[in-house]
Amino acid sequence: MKNKVFNFIRIKYYLLLGLMVFPVLANAQKNVLFIAVDDLKPLMGCYGSEVVKTPHIDKLAREGFVFKNNHCQQAVCAPSRASILTGKRPDYTRIWDLKTFIRDKNPDILTMPQYFRQLGFQTAAVGKVFDKRSVDNQHDSLSWTQPYTDAKGSNVKGGGYVFEKKRVSTEAPVVEDSLTMDGSVVKSSNNLLDQFANSGEPFFLAVGFFKPHLPFVAPKKYWDMYNREDIKLPPFQEKAAGAPDYAFQPGWEVRSQYIDVPKDYNVAIPVEKQLELIHGYYACVSFIDQQIANVINHLDELGLRENTVIVLWGDHGWHLGDHDMWCKHTNFEQATRSPLIISSSKKMIGSTIAPTEFVDVFPTLCELAKVKTPDNLDGLSLVPLMKGKEDEVKPVAVSQFARWPEKMGYSFRDQRYRYTVWMTKNFRSDQPYDASLIDAEELYDYEKDPLETRNFVNDPEYADVKKMMVAKSKNYFKEQQK
Repeated sequence: MKNKVFNFIRIKYYLLLGLMVFPVLANAQKNVLFIAVDDLKPLMGCYGSEVVKTPHIDKLAREGFVFKNNHCQQAVCAPSRASILTGKRPDYTRIWDLKTFIRDKNPDILTMPQYFRQLGFQTAAVGKVFDKRSVDNQHDSLSWTQPYTDAKGSNVKGGGYVFEKKRVSTEAPVVEDSLTMDGSVVKSSNNLLDQFANSGEPFFLAVGFFKPHLPFVAPKKYWDMYNREDIKLPPFQEKAAGAPDYAFQPGWEVRSQYIDVPKDYNVAIPVEKQLELIHGYYACVSFIDQQIANVINHLDELGLRENTVIVLWGDHGWHLGDHDMWCKHTNFEQATRSPLIISSSKKMIGSTIAPTEFVDVFPTLCELAKVKTPDNLDGLSLVPLMKGKEDEVKPVAVSQFARWPEKMGYSFRDQRYRYTVWMTKNFRSDQPYDASLIDAEELYDYEKDPLETRNFVNDPEYADVKKMMVAKSKNYFKEQQK
């Protein structure tokens, strides 16, 4: 009888203890694994590609939430990274180029990892998270509790070649992954995960992979995953009819830096070289797919996955010959559309075609990590989309790109259309909107013309669409004045 009474009391005790502890556990802060990939466009199975092999990213997508209509704030490294890491748009950060320091323009700006550090998280960065040209030599020292870890591969000079000494656009070395720059990123990241697991403190770990950025260097086994004869050029390699010439770019990056690509903009890149570049890009994406798996698998092995939010993003898109363009630096779909996958809970699995943008990541991670969201962010939490409570959290995603010396193009993408307005006289969105400064406009319909073959802005059949998109753009400019 005494044993029965004792067991009854013990059961009640543990039930009471469970009721007390469960809410605490349910509200516990979550870790963040923040994975950045340089120049990664949404060219994976989970984004509809039937060519590029990305089994590990696709697995993460099946376990998380995929934002299929996500866009960067500006399609070049430094401005895009400054925006996602501060939750602020380029016209606030004042980062539109590859040479301006973020804190020179905004000394007191709050970065995402800096905020998590203030909340008591351990914070660390490995590889390319910020663009080095926009931060101090500690990758923005105010953001991290741990010293910044750079990548050390077999040869980190010249853009991450392994054996190649000339400045060429591709390399396919027979070498183990661990001897590459990104293999080094994996090793350092996993060492930090070991450290965080032992400490038991919440952490924000930013892991920045360098490929598929040019030069396209990946171990030969990843090149061997593709047959060059099966690779095809983009179906449309012309300028969009009716679009202003300055909306396009001649491939400055690939033509100016690599000796095996014609430097003369009037000389076409040979078809054989185009196919080689596409092959190299595919190989690098598959290579990075494996490196991402090497980090996430280690997170799993340490038993940290369940209490960690994983966000995977590429800093912008990349032109692979569409419109006869290469690299980024435009307001077109292939440059602004950027991958974003968030894995947080088995209750938040799916995808959306609602417009989203990188400034939304900061408030989203705050909500998912169960910390207070700071005031004055430009984005909105995407959790309502992830929970299926909303079909859309904003009417458009906004990107921008300059055509120096005085033009700035603002591009507005909703679920079907893109409207781009080119403003002159150094207009910026923190200034009052002035329609007299409009130099050119573009309108594209991704349902009827997904390849952007034609600018519909002056087509009478699109008059109502233009009116709608112009209204959305004006609302955006008005909101920037608040």
